[in-house]
Amino acid sequence: MFIAPKLDEQSKTPFYLQLYEFFKQEIRLGNLSPNTRMPSLRKLAEHLNVSTTPVELAFQQLVAEGFIKSRPKSGYYVQTLHPIYHKYAVSSKQPPTHRITARDPHYYRYDFHISKNDFSTFPHRIWRGLLHDALDHADGLQYGNPQGEPALRQSIATYLRRYRGLRCTPDQVIVGADQYILASLLSLLLKHSGSGNRLGIEDPCYHLVPATFKNHGYEVVPIPLQEDGIQIEPLYSSNINVVYTAPSHQFPTGLMTPIAKRIQLLEWANDSQGFIIEDDYGGEFRYHGRSIPSIQGLVENSPVIYLGSFSQAIAPTFCIHYMILPNSLLPTYHQLKWELYLEHSASRINQLALHQFMEKGHFEKHLRRMRQLYKRKHDILIRSIQEQFQDRAVITGTDAGFHILLTVHDQRSEAELVELAREAEIRMTPMSFTWWLPSQRNELHFIIGFGGIAEEFIDEGIQRLKEVWFPK
Repeated sequence: MFIAPKLDEQSKTPFYLQLYEFFKQEIRLGNLSPNTRMPSLRKLAEHLNVSTTPVELAFQQLVAEGFIKSRPKSGYYVQTLHPIYHKYAVSSKQPPTHRITARDPHYYRYDFHISKNDFSTFPHRIWRGLLHDALDHADGLQYGNPQGEPALRQSIATYLRRYRGLRCTPDQVIVGADQYILASLLSLLLKHSGSGNRLGIEDPCYHLVPATFKNHGYEVVPIPLQEDGIQIEPLYSSNINVVYTAPSHQFPTGLMTPIAKRIQLLEWANDSQGFIIEDDYGGEFRYHGRSIPSIQGLVENSPVIYLGSFSQAIAPTFCIHYMILPNSLLPTYHQLKWELYLEHSASRINQLALHQFMEKGHFEKHLRRMRQLYKRKHDILIRSIQEQFQDRAVITGTDAGFHILLTVHDQRSEAELVELAREAEIRMTPMSFTWWLPSQRNELHFIIGFGGIAEEFIDEGIQRLKEVWFPK
């Protein structure tokens, strides 16, 4: 019989998380070797005397993180892991020899990952039915529209107009499999449109977009942040024609750009005949107070390229991202589309399923459930930090998104505190990796994600963190 854990019925930890943690640890320690076939969902559920739902949830999370892989009509198999997994499994006390970022394969019991999802409320049965219908689509296996399925683009445009305040049509929607593909296409598009080769960015920021532009020959110009967002004066003085900003919940600071500063950005774009790239990743998730309308929707025919995604609102595994182009850039896009022989990058099956998911009202219901779930986690995290750390730390960047920023008052280094947390199986992500230019600041800032960690582990993890950082 396949080795399986004994589920603790008295524990507050859901069965699916107990299963997930058990198999993750067995794979990480090498007790389950690569290509080992996992038990079937039904047989494991029968052995544990539970329904198949927690087993399926656990396996899907293991698939999402690359520990196992589903083979059609065959089952689930253990994947070959990078040697670094086993290296850290042998000695958790070995200090990291590389720059600390959010990508760390080490096992953490208290995983405050900055961008993980919670799939406990995902409507698996509904999605399976929609995928089945999409496969039955008359030409669902043929090449699709390189711009994205027309039906999905209509659904996206309708949703954005209704809930994010955009002014757009389906013709302006471009669907892609990931942010890099869209950013790469956008960098070529802007270069062909005569917008120069300089990109202004917030510093610190999320590096994917500026790094993509840099690799396409752009000069990246970091612009400092103020309390209300990116500084405007350097945009005028630096001969920049394109600026990248995340005004709804800036990464990593969590700043929200107010209306006045958003209008200033639009005035700059109008004066310089430039473009604003508005990254609204996770913009659907605001927990307290009202959302501010997107920059794109503030004026008619705005010079704003709007970036969005379904990775956090639904799941990253479906690989559906999108951008909304200004009408002025559409001719250049269509020219490039034919020159580069572009085809669709996001799965047609997933696009068709997502359209139906939105069209039938499932997306709005799911989004409401997710907001409620993440709001609870957000509030638990803040309350716990305030109770445990009191005047030893300051919390900023709250009320939206999937992370907060913790500033710690201490004389030790960032690396020392990260290592102490790591030894206690607590993931702490320092903010330092988000600076484009090397920062000379001495503040200790940490990005704490709350999306993927179970509610029951949040308070326990923060209490443990306080004990290892500030023991009595």
